[in-house]
Amino acid sequence: MHKLLCLTLLTIFGFAHTSIAAEKNIIFFITDDESPTLGCYGDPVAKTPAIDAIAEDGTLFLNAFATTASCSASRSVVMSGLHNHKNGQYGHQHHYHKFSSFDNVVSLALPRVLANAGYRTGHIGKYHVAPETVYHYETYMKGNGRNAVAMAENCREFITNRSDDRPFFLYFGTSDPHRGGGKDQTSSSKLKPDLFGNRPKKGSHDGVEEVFYDPADVPIPHFMTDTQETREELAQYYQSCARIDQGVARLVKILKEADLYDKTLIVFTSDHGMAFSGGKTTVFEAGLKVPFVVRNPYNENRGVRSTAMISHIDITPSLLDFAGGLDPKTNGPKDWVDPDKFWKERGENLKENRNGGHKFRSYHGKSWIPILGDPDAEHWDTIFASHTFHEIQMYYPMRVVRDKEYKLIWNIAHGLPYPFASDLWAASSWQAQYQKGMTAPYGQKTVGDYIHRPKFELYHIAEDPYESENLAVKSEYAEILKTYQEKLKQFQEEMEDPWIMKWDYE
Repeated sequence: MHKLLCLTLLTIFGFAHTSIAAEKNIIFFITDDESPTLGCYGDPVAKTPAIDAIAEDGTLFLNAFATTASCSASRSVVMSGLHNHKNGQYGHQHHYHKFSSFDNVVSLALPRVLANAGYRTGHIGKYHVAPETVYHYETYMKGNGRNAVAMAENCREFITNRSDDRPFFLYFGTSDPHRGGGKDQTSSSKLKPDLFGNRPKKGSHDGVEEVFYDPADVPIPHFMTDTQETREELAQYYQSCARIDQGVARLVKILKEADLYDKTLIVFTSDHGMAFSGGKTTVFEAGLKVPFVVRNPYNENRGVRSTAMISHIDITPSLLDFAGGLDPKTNGPKDWVDPDKFWKERGENLKENRNGGHKFRSYHGKSWIPILGDPDAEHWDTIFASHTFHEIQMYYPMRVVRDKEYKLIWNIAHGLPYPFASDLWAASSWQAQYQKGMTAPYGQKTVGDYIHRPKFELYHIAEDPYESENLAVKSEYAEILKTYQEKLKQFQEEMEDPWIMKWDYE
């Protein structure tokens, strides 16, 4: 009888162990070079049913902004809650570029603080930040960044692991829809479109039902010119985006099968806007505005379209807030780790410049968790953007201050021609116009206007969302220009931006 009772209890508790999963899990899904070209944002041709479904059951942010339209630099902001000029990663991390964050960012870094808050942390796909010790995940999974479906399957074991009772945090980074994979040689155009990671000759990635687009059907963004070259590249871009959505669908399927869907926060965004001139590497709206969809299963109010302005600096403090680890008094981690003590315990040399003079106790961003599900909530009344490098040879510092009325861009290196990322320079959509000369149109500007920027650009963004008319050169806007210049200086001072000194010389 005693043995029978023990076996019964073991069976009950064993069943409970396999059926009860940790609460408050997190999946953070970030794509590479994707604008809000999703069905839930009103795009007329995008095939994104999985992301659209999450938006219908969560909060869709209509005014979400990256702080810089550069892959590596943007990801350091996402994973630190700090602008680049403070976290130290001004540009690309890989190869000869060799930018990295200050070592003492370890006290605020996303995977570190979530681990300290009791999470098991996992990463798959594009990483693109440094140092690894600062942005360290417990588990690294491998996967083809061009196949989000296969990536999701590679995460199944991590997501469904019941041997560890901690909630999980999964950072899921695709390589789509970044340019790459060669040119589409089947095009009849002299300038061939980039494949954007798609298989040549309309091939398919394993397990993916590729969605092909007719160039004649794609909408032309306001910052580009309607040419055959533009249309062909956009068709490839949309195909790459559709593949991403299928990866989201597979993750949702895995979560539902494991009874985890209603125990997991899902965040979907991109590092910055699409990889076309006028978007990526710029601080125009097309470079900084990103898709941002959040499904919090613990929210009562769903299907919300929020006009609140949020920024990538908000991501780390928001996820930490969801995890219960954000200290409202410091706007930093409750279990803050002294970075000097951290490195000393590791036996590292403390004489190096590990902090750039910063303490790394608080985030630049603030949590948007409290405003999820509230369509009338506000977040920031003003946002700030800070771009300095993309590739190492692309020094072109720009600073931006924007509210819902006006936007000011300060092109600090305005005396230099605007530098191009290598893939954007080679793009057929750009070359088709560039080869026509400086007076050829490119979106709202000419080719020459795009390459040679003024010192200041002031846009009445509420009435001119396409940034077509620079008001900084108009005398009647002199006072408004001065007001926003002072706002910009104030932000630079508050956020410890070294480029503030450029107001006094050059």
